[in-house]
Amino acid sequence: MRHRLSSAETGPALRALAEWTPADAPSGGLHPGDLGWHLRFDDAEALLWTDGEAPVAVGYLDDGVLRVTTAPSADREALAAEVEELFDGAPGSVDGLPMPGWDRDPDAWAVLSWTPRPVTTRAQPVGAGDVADRVLVQRSAFKNSTFTIERRQAMLRSPAAALADDVLVRTPAGEPAAAATGWFAGEGRCGLLEPVGTHADHRGHGYGREAVWGACAALAARGASAVAVVTPVSNVAAVALYRSAGFTQLRENHDWIRRA
Repeated sequence: MRHRLSSAETGPALRALAEWTPADAPSGGLHPGDLGWHLRFDDAEALLWTDGEAPVAVGYLDDGVLRVTTAPSADREALAAEVEELFDGAPGSVDGLPMPGWDRDPDAWAVLSWTPRPVTTRAQPVGAGDVADRVLVQRSAFKNSTFTIERRQAMLRSPAAALADDVLVRTPAGEPAAAATGWFAGEGRCGLLEPVGTHADHRGHGYGREAVWGACAALAARGASAVAVVTPVSNVAAVALYRSAGFTQLRENHDWIRRA
């Protein structure tokens, strides 16, 4: 059975995703942090599939892309049929569930993983007085970003708030330079970075790497066994940043797509 959950109702979905998160980088689909970042929108919804009372899949729709993770024991063929019904013949993409008869998207995503180790970084947790600067970095780093103080507040009102570790790096002059949000999935499970960004005025000085290390260190201190990040293979600069921060690329993922 498929259920639509409002942001305030996503606790069971987040708990299921955490339970399904492995010790190293997930193979695809959703991490609790992906859903947590999605919950910055006031009208955000999650999809929860259950078999009786037991969760078997969690996902959400993002501009025509269904991002989904299934329980290890789930009937993936039956879930693929459910997803076909969800799209109702319309074109779309699916990340995290093989779709028979659909094509593999040629554009790949790099999955990288960081093993906890000592790091030195100027990153600091985002406090009440840093929120406007945290938002400023996000909007400068991502040209089409719609992030606002209100959307950050919405995210932190959601059941995912306790999973987030938000850090900010400043220049020696105190200007906001880079930021990252790390997401915890539980002790002994892999954390996630989503998102990471450097202000356009401060690129090329290592601030992004420091933000990455700050979020990773915060997750490791909570007991994360590793930290994953996923970025398009075509984003050469991002892949280089994560490699310079000590991440190892584990695999490439491809969405499943159905064209018009």
